[in-house]
Amino acid sequence: MKQNIVKARLKNSQPVLGVLSNSSDPTVAELCGFSGLDFYMIDGEHSPVTTAQVQDIVRACEVSGITPLARVRSNDPKLILQFLDSGVMGIMMPGVKNAAEVDALVKAVKYPPVGVRGFAPVRSVDYLLGAMNQGEYVDFANDQILVLPQIEDQEAIDNLDEMMAVEGVDGFVIGPRDLAMSMGYYDGPGHDEVKRTIAGVVDRIRKAGLVVGTTAATGDQAKALVDRGVLFCLNSFAGLLKSAATDFMKGRQ
Repeated sequence: MKQNIVKARLKNSQPVLGVLSNSSDPTVAELCGFSGLDFYMIDGEHSPVTTAQVQDIVRACEVSGITPLARVRSNDPKLILQFLDSGVMGIMMPGVKNAAEVDALVKAVKYPPVGVRGFAPVRSVDYLLGAMNQGEYVDFANDQILVLPQIEDQEAIDNLDEMMAVEGVDGFVIGPRDLAMSMGYYDGPGHDEVKRTIAGVVDRIRKAGLVVGTTAATGDQAKALVDRGVLFCLNSFAGLLKSAATDFMKGRQ
């Protein structure tokens, strides 16, 4: 297992920018890495990516120097285990609504004595053929893996204080679109009430000393978020491609 450079930067209050991708092609991850992004988040929720494909995507991330993370579709310890054993270095969990669900996520990600993650001689531990023995790797992995529940509805906001008190959580990522839907705004998060709600959540998470993240469609948006203390910014791969294509096509006008 490699050092989690993204987690190290976040611990030093340095921003990280990356992409959420629903592609099953490892080449996409490789391109994102060589492009200089900090992290590549495999979307295991809104995509056809299977656990069998995750391993090759992680290998591509490692080759190109980008930190592999994943959004996993459900808070299932066995499913989370498959992503982590493949070498994913952080889990973002959608739809978390209360402290019990956050605690279950932490326990699924962490090895004993912190959690209940099962151990096997898999690629995340270099098949036990590398420099670390089992005990050394368990301690290292528990320290290195990022745990990032997503805030996506009003119930999660109502329970935020209890969720932030769960030991082992590194931070929270706000999902603006689903949050807006839960507030009754089905056309998107551009409404003033949604913006005020998100701003309030950002402040609460920052005051708790935890990492806060959310989406940014452009570099200017990411810069504005970072200036507000949002250190974890992600765009979609499709969004980055669209922005670049739109800029490039100006040459035809």
